[in-house]
Amino acid sequence: MQALDDDDAQSAPRSEPRRALLLLNRKARSGSQPVDAALGVLVRGGLAVEEVSCTSAADMGRVIRTRGPGLHCVIVGGGDGTLNGVASALVETRLPLGILPLGTANDLARTLGIGPNLAQAAQTIVDGAVRDIDLGEVNGHLYFNVASIGFSAELARELTAKAKRRWGTLGYAFASARLLARTRPFTAFIEHDGATERVKTVQISVGNGRHYGGGLTVDQSAEPDDGKLHVYSLEVGHWSRLLALAPAMRRGTHGAQDDVRTFATSAVTIRTRRSRSVNTDGELTTATPAVFRLIPKAVRVFAPPPPRSQAA
Repeated sequence: MQALDDDDAQSAPRSEPRRALLLLNRKARSGSQPVDAALGVLVRGGLAVEEVSCTSAADMGRVIRTRGPGLHCVIVGGGDGTLNGVASALVETRLPLGILPLGTANDLARTLGIGPNLAQAAQTIVDGAVRDIDLGEVNGHLYFNVASIGFSAELARELTAKAKRRWGTLGYAFASARLLARTRPFTAFIEHDGATERVKTVQISVGNGRHYGGGLTVDQSAEPDDGKLHVYSLEVGHWSRLLALAPAMRRGTHGAQDDVRTFATSAVTIRTRRSRSVNTDGELTTATPAVFRLIPKAVRVFAPPPPRSQAA
């Protein structure tokens, strides 16, 4: 962790207010939530804030690229899908990211220790401490949290935007219950570190951060800046076993089970007999064959200092 100096970003001279671009996704689950308290914290903290409302992450990316020169930082109000959509623009401009969590699960915010209180999230930005975090990439698509093939990808297809807005994180549980009985193992070939493994699995996940899916954990030790992709494969014989695994998957301890394969790497390729969708941060963006790689220290994010045990 380090404090961000003006020289670390494309910024105005020190005698002028620090310019911040605040982008709000009004279609996020809490996108209509007032942000006046957060805006007040930012302004009192010395930021000159320009607020722009957008209807899609693609619009946000265009705005970041267009208005990036001269900015101190970009602040995004939205959920994980919104943040995913602006990842490439952040990488290109190297502007630090501030997060106002307005989504359904807000998994990246949870991973970074940013709580749901918007005023407190804004204070984190004002405080100026940043983490240089990694990104995952699959077939050219960037992601912050996790990319999955199998059950989780089908869940993303099942969980509509309307259900997310109505039910929040409960929507994940409802959609999972409908999907479980239809879930069947599939054959996959996992290539990493010079070896190829043939598996029968219901899901393969390649995580960059710690949290995903509105309450699940990739691995209890995973960090978004640890320089690793954390991979797991659920090689269960029946869908009912997923219910038994659920508590461990919430804690991130499922790797200790005999029917869960886990490893850490910096690159992995996953092939399947028929093309299967890949879910990146809650959105279906590509399909197998899926080539994953880690992009270290790709984005700077305002975040509280990690616990001492993690920072050591």
